[in-house]
Amino acid sequence: MGAVYFYHLTRAPLVETLGTLAEKSLSAGWRVEVRGRSIEQLRALDQALWLREGFLPHGLAGGPHDADQPILLSATPGGNAASCVMSVGGAEVSAEEIAALDRACILFDGHDMEAVQHARHQWKSLTSAGAEAQYWSEESGRWEKKAESKAG
Repeated sequence: MGAVYFYHLTRAPLVETLGTLAEKSLSAGWRVEVRGRSIEQLRALDQALWLREGFLPHGLAGGPHDADQPILLSATPGGNAASCVMSVGGAEVSAEEIAALDRACILFDGHDMEAVQHARHQWKSLTSAGAEAQYWSEESGRWEKKAESKAG
């Protein structure tokens, strides 16, 4: 069973944290699906990831090579057989999915109270369903684990 890690963004921009986590995931040998609810946000992330320093192989869903993408940005699950799903913009990830993954990450904007409330709801829902979870905050200037819920 995989685990879900919540990342409460208060300092670094989404694209920076997403890029770092995606690089680490690829280094672990995982395919990544970046799941969003807004195609506009996914398009913006696609552009920003191409412009960041360092090559990060990825594509926006809807192309002929979705299944081959090491990192696929998508509004629908399952396009590249990912072993790590990164949820942005409040995209849902189920406890059943998490159980089948190596890792799920939920990245949310700590300055958006609606996003914070949604993440709290996701935490409660996923941990109640038995998912192992960790909550990470960058409030101090570096990432620190602030809470953990074991599977069960």
